[in-house]
Amino acid sequence: MAETGASPLPQTPPAHSPLARAEHFVWLTARVLEQRRFAYHFLGGGADAVETALAAYRNDDEGYGHALEPDLRGPVSQPLHTGHALRVLDSIGRCGGQRVERVCRYLTSVSTADGALPAVHPSQRGYPAAPFVPVVDDPPSELLATGPVVGLLHRNEVWNAWLFRATDFCWQAVESLEKSHPYEVEAAVAFLDSATDRPRAEACADRLGRLVREQRLAALDPGRLEAYPVSPGYAPGEHHFPHDYARTPDSLARAWFTDEEMARSLDHLADEQQEDGGWPVHWRQWAPGTALESRPIVTVEALRTLRAYGRAVG
Repeated sequence: MAETGASPLPQTPPAHSPLARAEHFVWLTARVLEQRRFAYHFLGGGADAVETALAAYRNDDEGYGHALEPDLRGPVSQPLHTGHALRVLDSIGRCGGQRVERVCRYLTSVSTADGALPAVHPSQRGYPAAPFVPVVDDPPSELLATGPVVGLLHRNEVWNAWLFRATDFCWQAVESLEKSHPYEVEAAVAFLDSATDRPRAEACADRLGRLVREQRLAALDPGRLEAYPVSPGYAPGEHHFPHDYARTPDSLARAWFTDEEMARSLDHLADEQQEDGGWPVHWRQWAPGTALESRPIVTVEALRTLRAYGRAVG
């Protein structure tokens, strides 16, 4: 029997709990997709409803567009949109089968000469995009775009000819990282957490964790943020914390941080819930609509992280 919509009132969170406040925020502000995702993760909603909402962003080339990733506007398919779509499918247990085989055909069509993905395909030109997302004619391969996609496909045991070359690129990119920045490290973790060669992944993660601490890429004490530099090009105050790297306790990045450091990080995440029930966006905002669309996405992920670590949300 196909899954249906949200379960009735018994699953409604207690009034004034973090979850209840977040639910009010989501119904007030979120796109249909984030409403369906919230219902799936926290209210007993069905996966079919999430997948139906996600399908509105899919194009005839089997990629995804239409501002699924809010910082890229316009209808055209893009690797960042498509990676976002795969994360949604993975979160509801639907990242497999013919739907993902079709996505892989799109990924193959936009990959670079070495088989990896650019962050932004030149087809974005002419449509609005964040000023920190450059559109160029010959875009380079990006671990930022490729690592999370390759990791998701490996975790879901998807095999495709494109994936072999993309995997080789990710290994080379991760193993050669020296000077990095938080989003690139997060992409590396997303790859390593699901890479099939576990000893190699563990060795890479150990080296990467030392790099994160040496370069102070994680704010280990939220009460002393002035002690941690913000990476060049990031928004003022755009710090990253242990929970941003280790989103679940079984992530390889969890070993980078002590129990005390992780507890402080999760306390900070919980305390960031705002009066309206949502969580803030810390990256640079460049248009009113992008902030409105991004906050519900951030809110759903904050709640999922807190719950993964056993924190009570409601």
